[in-house]
Amino acid sequence: MNKFEYMEKYGYEQIVYMYDRNSGLKGAICIHNTTLGPALGGTRVWEYEAEDDAILDVLRLARGMTKKAACAGLNHWWW
Repeated sequence: MNKFEYMEKYGYEQIVYMYDRNSGLKGAICIHNTTLGPALGGTRVWEYEAEDDAILDVLRLARGMTKKAACAGLNHWWW
């Protein structure tokens, strides 16, 4: 999966990777679109077989939250 092409295609803004040395926790935060207001979020705690699986999931979760806000009539934009 080419993350940057996927992000460009669906209008994503950023992905931030993190790692906590003490706990070994690895994570990613994705912001889909903040055109009309702040991003909404969700959390998924899961062990993925591959990093690409985790990144695809975080991308889908972020875009889904944007759409969810739009359906709820909140001041958030969706693509």
